[in-house]
Amino acid sequence: MWYFKQGKARDVQSPAAPDAETAYTAVYPTYDENLSVLEAMYEDCGDTRLHSFLAAGDVRVTVIYTQGITDEQLLERFILTPLLHTDELLPSAATLLSRLPTTSAASLEHWPDVTDHIGNGNPVLLIDGEPRLFTYGGMTRVEQRGVEEPVAESTVRGPREGFTESLGVNIPLLRRRLKSPNLKMQHMTIGAYSKTQVTLVYIKGIAAPSLIEEMKSRIARIRLDGVLESETIEEWISDNPYSPFPQMLPTERPDVVCANLLEGRAALLVDGTPFALIAPVSLFSMLQSPEDYYQNIMMSTFIRWLRYVFFVMSLLLPSAYVAITTYHQEMIPTVLLLNIAKSREEIPFPALVEALIMEITFEALREAGVRLPKQVGAAVSIVGALVIGQAATSAGIVSAPMVIVVAITGIASFMIPRYALGIPMRLIRFPVMLLAGTLGLVGVMLGFIGIVIHLCRLYSFGLPYLSPLAPVRFRELRDTLIRTPMWKQAHRPKLSGYGDHPVEPETEERNERSSP
Repeated sequence: MWYFKQGKARDVQSPAAPDAETAYTAVYPTYDENLSVLEAMYEDCGDTRLHSFLAAGDVRVTVIYTQGITDEQLLERFILTPLLHTDELLPSAATLLSRLPTTSAASLEHWPDVTDHIGNGNPVLLIDGEPRLFTYGGMTRVEQRGVEEPVAESTVRGPREGFTESLGVNIPLLRRRLKSPNLKMQHMTIGAYSKTQVTLVYIKGIAAPSLIEEMKSRIARIRLDGVLESETIEEWISDNPYSPFPQMLPTERPDVVCANLLEGRAALLVDGTPFALIAPVSLFSMLQSPEDYYQNIMMSTFIRWLRYVFFVMSLLLPSAYVAITTYHQEMIPTVLLLNIAKSREEIPFPALVEALIMEITFEALREAGVRLPKQVGAAVSIVGALVIGQAATSAGIVSAPMVIVVAITGIASFMIPRYALGIPMRLIRFPVMLLAGTLGLVGVMLGFIGIVIHLCRLYSFGLPYLSPLAPVRFRELRDTLIRTPMWKQAHRPKLSGYGDHPVEPETEERNERSSP
């Protein structure tokens, strides 16, 4: 059974000034009235053209399109030329429309539909004698970048394709990998002014219907002026928006989206951003890299466990060092304790202040490396860390062991495969250090227990965030603690999909594989 917390999508109406679009609903039956409305709507819109002319001798026609988005060459070839270059007098506007392409034509009877098509780059045709307006698709021209490898999710082995900012490019990347008609895509529009297109993608028969209905319900309750990035939608539809942990998986990789769709999850594609959103997710799915399934199973299992260990170290290592050196020196071997004491004898600050100084400096260097140009960002981060660390040690501001601890913590945070999960670890590290500096290891344990309690209470569209560890699903732990072979993965996750893979029982398959 699926469990959804009620009322998580905020239903707050953004203040919007009334405009011509909201003042009218249905189009008028006469040409002059409709033309007056269009002129009022697009007054002072320098990029929107209203081109009026006479066709077939005496039929008044107006073409409305947006410069820079509408392909004017296609408009000239398929719309304007057939209407202008005709010598015979046609008896009606209906026969005039027969000269135009009909494969992508559609009639419009409401003003919101008219403005949507014009904003999307589709030309709209207003003809005297017709009570409706007409639009023609396939004439949009938008400058866009090509398909490239995602910078933040690069792999040694695997596909090199990544999403772009165009839905027209991203959707075929999924359809090329999943050719079944059960791959469903439902289009929606969000934003009173941006009119952003959002596509809900799932596989019928694998994704739970309750999940799809809940996602559509939450998306339908979004009320805001515009959507400029998928993070805006994530904040509106997440179960707990005040949690620092991500409850949806952002990714630029089509193969990651397809793999999650095959496990019963759903994805959201947003026009204008290369980041798709996947739900539901768990903490362990955020710690898995797509390359885990492109390498040898033993090496993938080793790297996965190494990632788990360093994930915990990225949170607790500075706090443990502060607590042990401040309150629990008896836990340190004598020789190492003497070396640490010798390195700290000239340090004027306690271990807590020392750790805060180094962590804040490291975060500033990391942020500077991200914001600087690509050519100099990495060099500034590396050189800055080396120079500042050496200078701080020589000046007696921080000790050498603290520099080592902070460096190992930084390396551990870089091993987290999802940037969205690395952000909360960087944030939570500071309050845990404060607890360690005031209460010692008791404070570290209290902080860790508080984090675990929060994770146990966290849900992602009905899926427990610590699944399959809490609640325990032994069958799913096989692909969580280790990376099982593909021929043993004959069952989908229990809480994110239903139905098993269409393969033979693993025992029979193994017998066939081992038979000479």
